[in-house]
Amino acid sequence: MTSTRTSGSRVLRGFESYLRERFAAGCTDAAVLAGEITERGYRGSAKTVRRFVHSLRTAQKLQPTPPAAPTVRQVTGWLTCRPDRLTDEDSRSLDEILTRSTALTAVGRHVRGFAAIMVERRGHDLIDWMSEVDGAGSPALRSFVAGLRRDLDAVTAGLTLEHVSGPVEGHVDRIKMLKRQMYGRANLDLLRKRVLHLE
Repeated sequence: MTSTRTSGSRVLRGFESYLRERFAAGCTDAAVLAGEITERGYRGSAKTVRRFVHSLRTAQKLQPTPPAAPTVRQVTGWLTCRPDRLTDEDSRSLDEILTRSTALTAVGRHVRGFAAIMVERRGHDLIDWMSEVDGAGSPALRSFVAGLRRDLDAVTAGLTLEHVSGPVEGHVDRIKMLKRQMYGRANLDLLRKRVLHLE
């Protein structure tokens, strides 16, 4: 029995690389594979091919599944998150990604630079940051910088001064909500009374 199996394996040896390629390509049916190699000159039994394909299936099951690649949303979150708030695992994953991509490393540096200007209220550093992005930034960041330039004084003030327009924006939103509620039902006098009543 053993000698028969050994001789069958010997006959199959010349076709093993072909079988491995076809198996890796997704063809895992032993009967189909036996037919293909028979057309190529194989003279052994289909049982030998089945045994070989079974060994390939077993080896495939034993291989550890690689970890799933991080999503774009995850990488974006890691780049925009404060480094001290990343978990050790996320920090390691981000470092691995950045070592493979110099472009992404530059984006990360620019994003963190802008975040530092925002958090530390260093609006006076904005011009230097924009110049750096113009010279070596990604197209998306250059577009962002072009938008900042359209209202540079207001952006610089927002990144420097402690005063915020949040309360004013809140009042504006409330008035818009009231106006939507009353659309087509009342005139400006009633809107005025309701706004004053909120105060």
